[in-house]
This record gives sequence, C-alpha cells and structure tokens, in this order.
Amino acid sequence: MNEKSVTDTSKILKNKWYLYLTEFFSGMSVMAVELGASRLLAPYFSSSQIVWTIIIGTIMIAMALGNIFGGKSADKNPNPDKLYARILFAAVWIAAIPFLGKFVIAGISALLVLTVNTNFLIWAAFITCMIVFVFPLFLLGTVTPSLVKYTVDSLDDSGKTVGTLGAFNTIGSIIGTFVPTFVSIPAVGTAATFLIFSGIMLVLAVLYFAFERKHFVKTGIAVGLFIVCCILSPSMGFAFWENGLAYEGESIYNYLQVKDDDEMTALSTNVLFGVQSVYMKSGELSGLYYDYAMAAPLMSDTGSEQKDILVLGMGTGTYANQCMKYFDNVTVEGVEIDDKITDLAHKYFSLSDDIKVTSYDGRAFLNVCDKKYDVIMVDAYQDITIPFQMSSVEFFRLVKDCLKENGVMVVNMNMKSDKADGINSWLADTISSVFSTVYTVDVDGSTNRELFASDNADMAEYMTSSAAELTDPELSFMMLEVNRNLTPYESGGRILTDDKAPVELLGMNVIDDIIQSELAYYKQQFKENGIKGLLE
Repeated sequence: MNEKSVTDTSKILKNKWYLYLTEFFSGMSVMAVELGASRLLAPYFSSSQIVWTIIIGTIMIAMALGNIFGGKSADKNPNPDKLYARILFAAVWIAAIPFLGKFVIAGISALLVLTVNTNFLIWAAFITCMIVFVFPLFLLGTVTPSLVKYTVDSLDDSGKTVGTLGAFNTIGSIIGTFVPTFVSIPAVGTAATFLIFSGIMLVLAVLYFAFERKHFVKTGIAVGLFIVCCILSPSMGFAFWENGLAYEGESIYNYLQVKDDDEMTALSTNVLFGVQSVYMKSGELSGLYYDYAMAAPLMSDTGSEQKDILVLGMGTGTYANQCMKYFDNVTVEGVEIDDKITDLAHKYFSLSDDIKVTSYDGRAFLNVCDKKYDVIMVDAYQDITIPFQMSSVEFFRLVKDCLKENGVMVVNMNMKSDKADGINSWLADTISSVFSTVYTVDVDGSTNRELFASDNADMAEYMTSSAAELTDPELSFMMLEVNRNLTPYESGGRILTDDKAPVELLGMNVIDDIIQSELAYYKQQFKENGIKGLLE
C-alpha cells in the first residue's frame, strides 16, 4: 500500500483538512497537557523551575520517542487505523490523569519518603512524570510523522505539505498554551482542563472510526471510560484524603485550600507542606511567625507619629490584622499577586476592609512605589518556593529605597537550616550587603526564622524601650521572648543577584533535611517493624 492509496481508500482522509485538523488539535493537546501537568504537580511538589524542568524534559523525551516510533510505524504499515487508535488510547489516558494521577502521586510520595534521603521532590516529580505523562504524550508524538506519510502525495509538493502540517501544529500549540492558563484552569480547574482537551482528541478518533465504520466496540469502550472519568475526576480534590475542607480550588497562581475548625482558619497553597496563613478566632496572637514579626514596628525609629506598614505577600492578612489590633496609630497596606487569595481573606479570615490590598507582584509594586514606609514585611513565598526575583540584592535595595530613615524590613524565612550554605544563610548574606544591621530569631516549634534589617545600629535597643511601654500582656510577653533570642547576624559574603539566584536548588536541599527530620521516627518504625509498625 503506497501513500496515495491510504487516503484514497479512506472516506474521511480524502479531505486533507481532516489531517490538518488532527495535527492542529494534537499540538494543542500536547501543550495543554504540559501546562496541566504543572498544575497537577504544583500542589504536591511546588511550582519551582526545577519541577518545570522535569516536566518539560520528560515530555520532550516522550515526544522524541513518539516521533521515532511513529515514523517507523508509518513506513512499515501506513494504516491510519493504527494512528487513530493511538489517539483514542491517549485521549482516555489523559482523561484519567486528574483522577488516577493523584493516587499515583500519593503512592510515590509515600514510598520515597521511606526510601530516599536526598532530592525527594526531584525524584518524586520525575517518577510521577514518567509514569503519568510519558506514555500518552509518546502516543501523541507519533501523530506528526504518521500524518506526513498520509498527506505527502509526491516530492513536488512535499515541502509545502510538511510546512502546512507544521504550521497547524504550531498554531494549535500556541492556543493550547494560552487557553489553559487564561481560560480553562481559572474558570473550571485543572481536572476539567484535562477532560476538555482529551475530549477533543477523543472526538477526532471517534469521527474517524465512525466514517470508516470500524472498531465500534473499541470506540464504545473508550467513550464509556471517558464518561466515567468525567464523573470521577472533577469530584476528587488534590487533598483527597482530607474531609470537611471549607474550600479547595485553584487560581492562576496557586492551589488553594482552606481548613476551618473551632480554634482557627488556615490557608495552605501546598498539599504536603505547611500552612501559609491563619486566623485565630479567639482574637489572640497566632503562636506562629507573625507574632515574632510584630517586633518590627517596635524597632522602627523613624520619628513618625503614625507608622506606615507595607506587607509584600499579604496572604490572608494575618500580620496586617495583628498590627492593626495591637498597635495604635498604624496604617497597613498589602500587596498580593493572587487576587483570589484576597477574596478568601475577606470571606474566611476576617480581613479588615480598612486594609488596602493591591493585586500586584511585590517587586513590580516597589518599582513604581513613591511612598516611604516605617516597616516593610517580606513574606513572598509561592507555595513552598521563594520567587528568585524577590531574593536578590537588587530586590532588597528596592525595599531599602522604600523605607524611611531608620525604617525596618522584616523577612519571613520559611526553611530554617543551620547549614552554612543553606538558603537562609544566602538570603541573610544578601540582605547584610544592603543593610548595616541585621538580626535573626528562630520561631519556636517551626521551620521559620525571622530576619530584621535596618540601617539603625540601635534598633534592638530601641525595641527594648518600645516594648517596655506595651500594655497588652500577651504581646509584651511575646516581645520579651523575641528580644531575648535576637541574634546579630554575621555575613558570610554570599550574594544572590538577579543574574544568579539558585534559590530552587538551595531550597530543595533544606526541604530534604526538613522531610528527613520529620520522618525519622516513621523510618525507624518501618525499618524495625515494616508496614505493621507504620500502621500501629
């Protein structure tokens, strides 16, 4: 069978536009799955550049292998039934990803925490991609070489035909890049996005077999499985083992989870690691790093009767609300890139309407800011990672430029480590190159460390005298604890810059240490008593 006879004997493939549409939607679906993969993995393994690299790398491997296999298969047996059967299989697999993929992630994570001592997130993300995403994208990688076989009739127009196929693939890829990010994921979520694009590929395959009047049982089973996935996938949350969540959803920037009980409401932007914001229903201090950061207004010796406080990384406003409650004559405003978090703050966390929140990137805000502040709080984590552009010496110079004379910057560092080459040491060294006086204090019972920086050499002494005037006993006791544990920081001279800021690698190393520390007991139980020891 030669190339021309393939299309001549096929009812639907006689019109090459169907082949071009197959190429168009294939390119679109590949990019949509890639973006969907990042959103599926981010709530578990972060959205760092490292995870993105793993996703892109494994997908490129899958596509390359698919190109090779598709070309050889088309030369050996140029039967379009085989191509559209592969598309049918890939469509069903992709539809199942948002349901079964979460079980795979949970299983891999549980296995690796007991067996891997380093690079947990890297290994977990890589193995997940290999198991969940490589095979369906390998199948989609066979599309282009197969379509070239069916569309090229002669060498006279081969360049034009292949160029047209490439253009349709590229245009589809462009649309598949923008639609998930700006339309489908914010509007209907990650699970529905997988289903939408797998449904498109399913329709292409079903139309082919319907016109050819072949494989009705195969297509019927595929459609049935797709319907099952449509029912199951949207109903399954990322934290599917959690019961009674007040809210679980997604924004353009984050996975969002709100837990609510009698004592507090908490926001998490990562399934496996940490809490990003809390609201204590008693109205008392949180017991978390926000309380330690309350020392910053007391350190600020700017001479202003009213202290202006800026929070970069507002979250749900825990720090802002506490400052408004415990201090007189303060104004607080915040910058939060994710406006959906701000909506949750008003709905679940009692964020005061008197606190202005600007939906903007923190660094971009400083670039256009013409106001000076007494205190700037930097708490700009995205899930469990630090945006590199808010960790560099250039960023901290911007912060300093927006502070009044003798103003104070307080930075929440959420990956406490005593290693000399840990990420907190790099951050503190970078800050020390900008500010003349730097103090740190570890937050008791957590992985947080608070850093206070100013050009006022007497800021610790000024805090002592300011704290003595506090009338609230709870806050006074907290500030006494902070004052007692403040440690002057001595720089090691390591500087993070816009050009070189390996915060992802530095952060991953600390996360490994934190994971191993937290799981030491369970590893010992598993080693001594096996699975039975863990269950008990």
